[in-house]
Amino acid sequence: MKVVITGSQSFIGKVLETTLTAQGHEVFGVDSVAPGGANSLAADIRDPALADRLPEMDAMIHLAAISREPDCAADPRLAFDVNVTGTANLLMAARKRNARQVIFASSEWVYGDVANDAVQSEDTVIDPAAVRNEYAATKLAGEMALNVAVRRGLEGGTVLRFGIVYGPRKANWSAVEALVNTARTSETVTVGSLATARRFIHVRDIASGIGAALGRRGFEIFNLAGDRLVTLGDVIEAARSRLGKQLQVTERDASAISIRNPVNDRVKRELRWAPQTSLETGVAELLEYFREGEK
Repeated sequence: MKVVITGSQSFIGKVLETTLTAQGHEVFGVDSVAPGGANSLAADIRDPALADRLPEMDAMIHLAAISREPDCAADPRLAFDVNVTGTANLLMAARKRNARQVIFASSEWVYGDVANDAVQSEDTVIDPAAVRNEYAATKLAGEMALNVAVRRGLEGGTVLRFGIVYGPRKANWSAVEALVNTARTSETVTVGSLATARRFIHVRDIASGIGAALGRRGFEIFNLAGDRLVTLGDVIEAARSRLGKQLQVTERDASAISIRNPVNDRVKRELRWAPQTSLETGVAELLEYFREGEK
């Protein structure tokens, strides 16, 4: 299958390109910092002429975005321009290049404010008034644009709402990377509440989940998240156990618990996909990555 990946030089994009290539797909990358050459293009996804610079394709996987909430909040106009206008431009380009499917990287944050005991499934009705930040708003707008594109003739539009992704990377850490690094470099770890929990998912599992979604038809939404809720306390304990050291753990406010629970039942059932990287394995890999970086 001929696949175009936008945001191909991103944390997820690099792992995804390796994963899809190993599966036998022909991959073409688009990124503002792409190296160029036969299999990549340095481009702005908002460029109206982008379609003419892209190859024919079977599918487009759209990862490119301003993806940090603080960056979106700092410049909302730019965030909406890149994340919404850019997505609309790519949908037009994909259809011009005869793509049968567009896979859109969305986020669990589109569910908005949620109660700690709530479960977020793909059938959860989203209240726009509960969407409280620019990043989530742009992702929800992208989902809607993809839905309309399918209604106007695109064969497949697949929304993947990512859980919180972690893995070896130098910057833009989730709580997992940040806590593991603190545990290895300090004797003390401070968190808001140890009971705060997310369905953290390793970047390799995100990549395999995206690959499993290739070839779908119609408009569909899947939560691509970990198999279980992992608390901050779980992350610290996994790091402490691997390091074999004692840690002094302090909670700023044990009652300030935040839990988001986007269940992955549908993607496991319909795409025959499941996460393969345990928290313990992921933490061990992070520690090794950090150690190698110090050499």
